[in-house]
Amino acid sequence: MNEQLVAQAARALKEARAVVVFTGAGVSAESGVPTFRDALTGLWARYRPEELATPQAFRANPKLVWDWYEFRRELVRAARPNPAHLAIAELQRLHPDLLVVTQNVDDLHEQAGSRDVLHLHGNIAQTKCFNNCQGTPTLVDISGWTIDPDHTPPACPHCGGWLRPNVVWFNEALPFDVLEAALEASQRCAAMLVIGTSGVVYPAARIPLNALARGIPVFDVNPYQSQFSQDAVWLPYPAGEVMPRIVEAYARL
Repeated sequence: MNEQLVAQAARALKEARAVVVFTGAGVSAESGVPTFRDALTGLWARYRPEELATPQAFRANPKLVWDWYEFRRELVRAARPNPAHLAIAELQRLHPDLLVVTQNVDDLHEQAGSRDVLHLHGNIAQTKCFNNCQGTPTLVDISGWTIDPDHTPPACPHCGGWLRPNVVWFNEALPFDVLEAALEASQRCAAMLVIGTSGVVYPAARIPLNALARGIPVFDVNPYQSQFSQDAVWLPYPAGEVMPRIVEAYARL
């Protein structure tokens, strides 16, 4: 590992008044959470994500889509935070102004101890009404429910319509307030860590691009080259290996 790059990243973070940590699927993959397309295995191998993760697919076959997401939820429930998640949480504890923005729909950042995480693509553990239930709460807590697997999706207790996972599907907009908060943070931060994302998903990719356009230090932690690697400082290592080293170096400064 290039210790000079580790030290450079640590010093830039230490000197930055505000920091954004932007994470993608590669971070959760190190905890065993399959990436979106990798999750299509076994019984689901004959489908493409575009055939399941759309409002149109849910309307056409709500049980099929619900059951696939329940399969994905089981994979997420079995996962635990890895050293990268823990290091990011520790970095947030050490830095007075650090915001975590993630494309991931799991809660591994929160399990590791990170606070006030912005989830651009939603949270797969949460459930909401497909009809948006005008005048009633959007999210529905089904944690204590007994759900009949032969009769899914379950019905909304407010309007009787279908319930769905609280994730952003193809052809849907990102939550406006979350995206605005993330873009605003990318405009005011003085350093950014981009971890485990390819940079091909928009509009989320605008967040690192904003930082790069401003000329602030941006560090791309990814064993594979991403859309940001050429313009950022590229640390070509798994997040679970390099993030603890960056935090250790930060703490020594």
